[in-house]
Amino acid sequence: MKKILFILFTAISFTAVAQQNFQVPKYEKFKLKNGLTIYLMEQHEVPLVNVSAVFDAGSINDGDRYGLASLTADALVFGTKKYTKPQIEEMTDFMGADLNTYASKDAAGLTASFAAKDQEKMLDLIQQVLLYPVFDQTEFDKHKQRTLLQLTQQKESPRTVIGNYFNAFMFKSFPYATPGGGTRPTVEKITAADVKTFYQNNYTTGRGAIAVVGDFKTADMKKKLTTLFGSWKTADYRLVKRVAPDLDFDKSRVLLVNKDDARETTFMIGGKGIDFNSADYVPVMVINTILGGRFTSWLNDALRVNSGLTYGARSQFSRYKYAGTFLISTFTKNATTMPAIDMALGVLDSLHKTGINEEILASAKAYVKGDFPPEYESAGALARLLTDMYVYNFDESYINTFQAKVDGLTTARAREIIDTYFPKDKLQFVLIGKADEIREGAKKYGEVTEKQIKADGF
Repeated sequence: MKKILFILFTAISFTAVAQQNFQVPKYEKFKLKNGLTIYLMEQHEVPLVNVSAVFDAGSINDGDRYGLASLTADALVFGTKKYTKPQIEEMTDFMGADLNTYASKDAAGLTASFAAKDQEKMLDLIQQVLLYPVFDQTEFDKHKQRTLLQLTQQKESPRTVIGNYFNAFMFKSFPYATPGGGTRPTVEKITAADVKTFYQNNYTTGRGAIAVVGDFKTADMKKKLTTLFGSWKTADYRLVKRVAPDLDFDKSRVLLVNKDDARETTFMIGGKGIDFNSADYVPVMVINTILGGRFTSWLNDALRVNSGLTYGARSQFSRYKYAGTFLISTFTKNATTMPAIDMALGVLDSLHKTGINEEILASAKAYVKGDFPPEYESAGALARLLTDMYVYNFDESYINTFQAKVDGLTTARAREIIDTYFPKDKLQFVLIGKADEIREGAKKYGEVTEKQIKADGF
């Protein structure tokens, strides 16, 4: 028994040390002649292979046709020159594989996970999806109708759509303001031909990368990918120069979105945040853990545990390539809307007035360090990390120095971070609720603009 306990203790201790010293595993990076960037990382612990592919085809490129990037990503699997949509689904189901496409604000792409023994078939399928989609008209029409129905249904759930209202309020004319999933009027106008054109213009090898992580030999995989993707000829990528949006507001504003039948108010309070590549991301994350980034945060304690005003409250920094936002979010009964907002503001104010002491900081550090390595435990997460490195232009030092940056955060530096990155005035408020019951109270927070949730757009 003692021997078993010793082995168990040793294993736990080793895991703890390994987590504390987490480093990005070795990988190889190279470019094909057509400009496509490739990342290869061998991981032989389990017989799986994970693929992540990204392109400069996110919703930031939608223009005034909101939802175009999203529909294009969805339509990649509606059939290829070699396989129909049902055949793609049957193949992946039979192999127990996952294959998904997506579009975010900054990028779009594909993720896949499959058994190492099935890599020949799955890599062929991935090549077909990325290089030879046919954008089948029948499948597109069916998907478009489902999307329109979903857009209508989403308006019944404030927590589903409040992020769109918040981004539109914060980013104004910058493309991050637009809803990635689109709106009914914009989606209704998008055709299969539009999707095909968007694909041809934005899925380009000069602004694309594929990462493969898992059970394979690098030399063999390099040959396979060169054969599959080396002759892919696409349009030249268009380098769009963007100026980061100005999120320094000169006054507090309130967007009140009326939902006549609402029994609750869902709200966000926010301001300027940080972009994805901020050098201060790590200390910001540690301090946000204290404010609203975990269950035992100050916000959750105040609004849920101590007062019972809500089932949960949190704060977060949403980071994009060119900018980011800070926000506090929760929901509460109509009658307790103003007390909940006031309490959230009071908690944020206390962060500025009292700061954090050594004990609180030590607790946050331990939490963040324990939570960080598991984010990259799987081969799939590592594949996405590699393509994130491509999209957001950072390298492994971003991860490898994480623990040291956490350990190096002092209370004095924490005070500087709070003062710099956690907004305390000229805040922006978005409230979705029954306007007749919260309109007067909302006026004390800033100039109020009203919208109807049933109206098209955000």
